[in-house]
This record gives sequence, structure tokens and C-alpha cells, in this order.
Amino acid sequence: MMDHQPAKILVLKSGWLTTVQDLGRYGYQHYGVSVSGAMDSFSTIVANRLVGNPDQAAVLELTLKGPELRFERDTVVAITGADLSPSINGHNVPMWESLAIQRGQHLSFGMPHAGARAYLALAGGVEAPLVLGSRSTHYASKTGGLHGAPLKPGDILYSGTVRPFVTQQIGRRLPVPLRPRYEHSVTLRITPGPQQNVFGNEAPTTLTGTTYTVSPQSDRMGYRLAGSKLVRKGPAEFVSDGTSMGALQVPSDGQPILLMADRQTTGGYPKIAVVISVDLPFAAQLAPGDRIAFAPCTVAHAHTLLRAHRAQLDADLPPCDSRSQLIPPLNHRHESF
Repeated sequence: MMDHQPAKILVLKSGWLTTVQDLGRYGYQHYGVSVSGAMDSFSTIVANRLVGNPDQAAVLELTLKGPELRFERDTVVAITGADLSPSINGHNVPMWESLAIQRGQHLSFGMPHAGARAYLALAGGVEAPLVLGSRSTHYASKTGGLHGAPLKPGDILYSGTVRPFVTQQIGRRLPVPLRPRYEHSVTLRITPGPQQNVFGNEAPTTLTGTTYTVSPQSDRMGYRLAGSKLVRKGPAEFVSDGTSMGALQVPSDGQPILLMADRQTTGGYPKIAVVISVDLPFAAQLAPGDRIAFAPCTVAHAHTLLRAHRAQLDADLPPCDSRSQLIPPLNHRHESF
């Protein structure tokens, strides 16, 4: 029987890039601090709700090749996001639902089948020091997470306080209609960026009429995209201003860069467009070689889509503690600072 002690986990293999993340470090961009946080906020929130955590609890983000973990105490976990072939002691386990895992069992991952990033939530959340209100790892600045770095073999992880009702979470599932399907080619909807007017009249049409490929020079900071060039009509130099996740910056070579969670806080390249919030989780699941098409969307429709998506999630998988939700509000998702 589960004793509700905090989980203790030994990292046997680290995977390609496994980090502690939550919903991000908002409110400090004007100090030069990256927001960071989980690339796929939807999968993070769902994983936390499945194990009875507040939405903002820290999880593990696994990239393409997951870790091997040995659990030293019984606990409840959930795995969402990319299908990286999770198994417990060699037996395949389902995703998008909460699972009991027992002391001494090994959780490991195999070949990636769909998507690029999976999320592992522990009942009680992954324990790590709060740095400016967040446990997220920004490894370029050695901030947050476990020693400011990706996991490595020999690391030991703990959960936070496990709630008494955690065993009631076992078997809780996200309804199938809400589970995203990850493809190697996606369409992302965009709203006009703050510097769209510095591009030629044909640039927005070029952007929405081109299929771009995610280049190997892509990471948590951003994806460099290869495709038709976007030509400016204005000056070559700009005053740096704030960035947001989903912004499409265009450097002098005309090839756009899709900014992601670990983006720099300010940028001097003009931003022609911004991917809408409800589509960002699909962008987060892309890997080098995957393809992106862009479709125009109004800001008003983007807000409507996001509200409807949140309402559906709340109805089918309610938050576990609505008083402590820290999901950034609509006007905070694309803040400059």
C-alpha cells in the first residue's frame, strides 16, 4: 500500500536531453531572465492534472530519447506528449493516464513514434529550488532545475509532498478526443507580428504560401526554418525589443526563426508574425526535418480558440487546485516583458 512519502528516483540513464520544467519564469524578461519552462504547456498541464498536482508543478521534459529511472519508493506518475515508447520493467505502459509505479521498478523509453518531447509528472511534483518563482531549467544560464543542468546518470530526484488522495488518481485518463495527434507536417496559425510593416507586400503571402523545414540548427531557444526567403523593404538595423514564444524573427538572410521556450529576452530582428497560443504545443513537438505551413488568423479568433480549448480541458479534466493555477492569462502569453 502506498505510504504517501515523497518519491525518490535514481537516474540510471539520462536520455538525450531531460530537464526539470514547469510553466515558466514569467515577469523577469526586463532583467534579462529567459522565461524558459516546458516547450509543450498543454502536455505539462495534463500530466500534472492526471496525478493530482496543480498545473504549475514541475515535471520532467524528455527529448526524443528518454531516460531510464529507478523508483526507490511507490508513487503515481503520468506520461504525456510525445510517444517515446514508455515501459515499466520492460512492459509497455499507456500514455495520457495516471499509473502506479512500485519501489524497485524501472521506467524506461524506447523508439520515438510520434512527437519530440514527452512529459513525466510525479505525484507531488518534481522537487527543485524555486528561482524567481519557477523550477524550470534554463541550462544556458545554469538557472533552476537540478543544478541548472540536464539530468545525468547518478542524479537523484525527489517529489514534493504527496497528497493523501493520490491513489484515487490511478487510472485517471485524458479523454481520447482531447489527445493531440503529432505529425511530421503541421499547419500553425499566425497573427501579424509587430514589425510586419517593414517587409515587402509579398512577404506575408510568401510566408503563408511556403512549406518550411525545421533545420538541424534548432533547439529549445528556437527553430531555424529553411524555405522561401522573406524580403524586407525597410532598414537593415532595428532597436531590440522584447520577444515572445511563437514569434517569427527574420534575420538578414530572410530565413525565419521560430522562437521557443528558451528564447533570448530581446531581439533585434524584425518579427513578421506570431504563432497563436493554442498551436504552440504542436510546434513544441517538432524535430529537425519536420515541416511547417503557416495560416493567417486574427487576434480575436486566436483568443476564442484558446478560451474554447481551455474550457474543454477544464470540463473533461478539471484542475486539481483551481486556487493555485498559474496559467498565464491571455494577455500574458505573448508579453514583451
